[in-house]
This record gives sequence, structure tokens and C-alpha cells, in this order.
Amino acid sequence: MRTVIVCASVSHGNTRRVADSMARVLGAEVVSPERADPAELAGADLVGFGSGVFYGRLHPRLTGFVKALPPGRGRAFVFATRGLPATPPAPFARPVVRLLEAKGFEVEGTFSCRAFDTWAPFKLVGGINKERPDAGDLAAARAFAGRLRLRQDGRGPAS
Repeated sequence: MRTVIVCASVSHGNTRRVADSMARVLGAEVVSPERADPAELAGADLVGFGSGVFYGRLHPRLTGFVKALPPGRGRAFVFATRGLPATPPAPFARPVVRLLEAKGFEVEGTFSCRAFDTWAPFKLVGGINKERPDAGDLAAARAFAGRLRLRQDGRGPAS
């Protein structure tokens, strides 16, 4: 299974750590939006798209990259790291999921976890979620990736 993960990790490396954990399970290459090749993505069996959450949305570099992709087909997933809880579940991922679906991707799931955040008011207290993503978060990311892999192999659903 050829997998590529497009990851915009810009603040503390949180999202890259999650992407690397998923990549180990999926045998994937992790690239930034600036280094991602749309032709290479078209040849992949599965493509992941992830970033931190900024002002309730995924990073503009990632969103801009997805907007610029040519129409195509394929399997995808979306993931994020965030400072605040997600309620309702994963609203920040919805715009990118919709963009991917409009491009012809079948989005097989989303994943997010809490992460160290020093956004404006939190900077005053040294940030929140200082130890995140932690071992449990990275294990959850690997489990999510494992479910994607099983689905590719025809042995079960992703969630």
C-alpha cells in the first residue's frame, strides 16, 4: 500500500509527531504541503492530510494545498492537533473533508488529539497541554492508522 502524508506542522512539531507515528504503521512518507507532488499523490493508495488547528480551522497552507489539487480519485484521511477540546467532534476538519470529497477523494476518517498550545492567551501562562501529544495520544494515532491499513487490506472498517 503506497501512502503519503501531507503535514503542515508549524508551531511546536506536535502535528509532525502524530504524522510520524501514523507513518510508521502505514509505511508512509511524510511531506510538507510545499514539497508534496500532486502527481505522486494521484498514484498513492492512501493520502493523509493534517495540521494543527488555528482559529478553529486547519492551517491555511494545508487548506490551500488541498484547494489547488486537481480532481482525482483515491482514499484519504484528515488529522489534526489542537489545544482546545473538539465539540462537536472534529468541526475544524469538516472544510478540508468537504474539499477532498469535492475533488473525488473518499475520506475514510478523521483523527485529532490535544497538543501543546501557546496561542495568544495561553502564552501568558506558558501554554496549555504541555506534555501533549503524549504516549497515549501517539498510541491512538497508531491505532487509527492501523484501522486504515486493515480497511485497505479488506479486513475491517476504519473509524
